[in-house]
Amino acid sequence: MSKTNRTDDNSVSAEEALREGEVVEEEVVEGARVRRKGIYLLPNLLTTASLFSGFFAMVSAANGMFENAAIAIFVSMVLDGLDGRVARMTNTQSKFGEEYDSLADMVAFGVAPGLVAFFWSLNSFGQFGWAITFIYVAGAALRLARFNTQIGSVDKKYFVGLPSPSAAAVVAGLVWCFQGVEPEFWLKAMTVLVVGGAGVLMVSNILYRSFKDLDLKGRVPFAAILVVVLVFVVVTLDPGTVLFAGFLVYGLSGPARALFRKVRRPRPQAAEGADTNKD
Repeated sequence: MSKTNRTDDNSVSAEEALREGEVVEEEVVEGARVRRKGIYLLPNLLTTASLFSGFFAMVSAANGMFENAAIAIFVSMVLDGLDGRVARMTNTQSKFGEEYDSLADMVAFGVAPGLVAFFWSLNSFGQFGWAITFIYVAGAALRLARFNTQIGSVDKKYFVGLPSPSAAAVVAGLVWCFQGVEPEFWLKAMTVLVVGGAGVLMVSNILYRSFKDLDLKGRVPFAAILVVVLVFVVVTLDPGTVLFAGFLVYGLSGPARALFRKVRRPRPQAAEGADTNKD
């Protein structure tokens, strides 16, 4: 049988799948395009868990359990990092998985952090508070949409704009770090600055290191494992403060690097033989 005529038990016509309300995707198998129905369970299960954690964060914040809400957002980050890696390791990538992951990210890293910050502090500002919250949520939506359109067209070493998981970590880390502190004016002002700033940085053109060029499979000196152990120990001592400080530094690293490059950029030299030197 030729490859162009290849069929199997999972192949299905588009019309049949539509009648069944099933998901249909095209895959290339041995050089031939094959339509298959259904979705891969494992990576989408992890994406669903990430979505649930984001939803749990919103419910917890609405009930005043802000520490649980912040932790749930960090759990979403871990699960979001796992689903893509699991899909690549098991060769179960799919267009459905990409779209589902993007929608889950919008809830977990866009809506959830914004509402957690709003219920925690920003609601005391009235309309100004929900306006700042919307800036963050809209920034996350625009950031994710731009990321989806730039896949394969930008340098993998860098992200254009602050990644939405990192922005969510800054907001969640702020809430986790200061959730036991009396909400005085300085803390409310800091929340406005962090939430609004994260929303703006997500849609900026500032470059952030993606760290995708790090070789995690290669050999490293034995002392490197000691550094890893120390990092875990420090995080365990005060998770909220350490995570907030770490992601805040990452969030500020983009503007700092951009400013540094601008300062170091050589000024254009005066053209030789200028008119002022002519006879």
